[in-house]
Amino acid sequence: MVSSAFAIKLLQDSLEIYSPSRSESKLANFLKDVCMDLGFEQANIDSVGNIIAIKGTGDPVILLCGHMDTVPGIVPVRLDGDYMYGRGASDAKAPLISMLLSAADFPKQNGTIVFAGVVDEEGNATGIKNLVKDKNLRPHYAIFGEPSGIENITVSYKGRLEIRLLCDVNNSAHASAPWLSLNAIEEIYNIWNSLKTVLDNIDVNTTTKNKANLVSYSITEVSGGSSHNVTPQKCRMTIDIRIPTSMCCDDVLNLLDVKINEIIKEKGPIIVKYHVEDKTEPFQANTSSPLVRSLVLAILENRKKRPLLLKKTGTGDMNILGNVLNIPVVTYGPGDPHLSHTTDERVYIKEYLTGIEIFKNTLFHMMRLHKNLQK
Repeated sequence: MVSSAFAIKLLQDSLEIYSPSRSESKLANFLKDVCMDLGFEQANIDSVGNIIAIKGTGDPVILLCGHMDTVPGIVPVRLDGDYMYGRGASDAKAPLISMLLSAADFPKQNGTIVFAGVVDEEGNATGIKNLVKDKNLRPHYAIFGEPSGIENITVSYKGRLEIRLLCDVNNSAHASAPWLSLNAIEEIYNIWNSLKTVLDNIDVNTTTKNKANLVSYSITEVSGGSSHNVTPQKCRMTIDIRIPTSMCCDDVLNLLDVKINEIIKEKGPIIVKYHVEDKTEPFQANTSSPLVRSLVLAILENRKKRPLLLKKTGTGDMNILGNVLNIPVVTYGPGDPHLSHTTDERVYIKEYLTGIEIFKNTLFHMMRLHKNLQK
């Protein structure tokens, strides 16, 4: 059984290894050695840099998966009173290490635990996309480690469309004679206003106007123009659209495609193009699955209260795990999500240690409930 002192030191050592997206190799090798020292039968690093360690044999196969990368930026690592500070303390090394230690502390019995630390979650999800292609990895259940707070379980994430829009007016003019040419920046904003009308009028088939149940959108990037005194011929815009679980990405994309094609016909010589940079489907966990029931029981036993089941407005690796593998998945872990990516990122040590126990008790319940289902 791992001690609290060991658990705290392991988290601190992990935080000391700076691991922004696509620079996780040092941490992956460190965790590989830790896994072997803690009794995992296998620990390997795959072609994109994910660490995958296996303990036990047989069914059920339970995947405990978190990400090793952080956003850029140094937050000095220190233990200050009841808190551990450092980049990734909340998002998401505390959940990652708590899952690793719960698996290490879990006695070998009829069942397999797979621990995975993936790369590039904060970037392009390279790690999780490669992990789900592994034909040898066929888990029955998965938990993705993110800071939910130990009394909350994330059961739903929105989907995401990232669209790159281009407007080219085929000409430009001196800024002192703007009437000689159309302005690509002005035109793309006119186009955007037309698309917003489409998005605002989508019927999401729900009576609950919670933000998790609605389509939301934001312009995240705009670039246009070639000089301060020339009207812009071209303008590009990036649009981020979040899709509730009552829909799929193509429901929204098809509506936008119809509107954009109408605009192209109306605009005549103006060139309007778009392409989809990212399409991640929404995901909703089955709240009656053995996975959710096991995690609820473990939290109830430890905290003496039922956890909240959260529907998040963001999009996470849980979407890819759940939709590609078609298995029960939830997101859970110690830490305050509001501290993620901040200059004051930290985790409450007691919550981190409690998270290890909750993960471990969840594994016991999952083994038991899965076997009961097989009878």
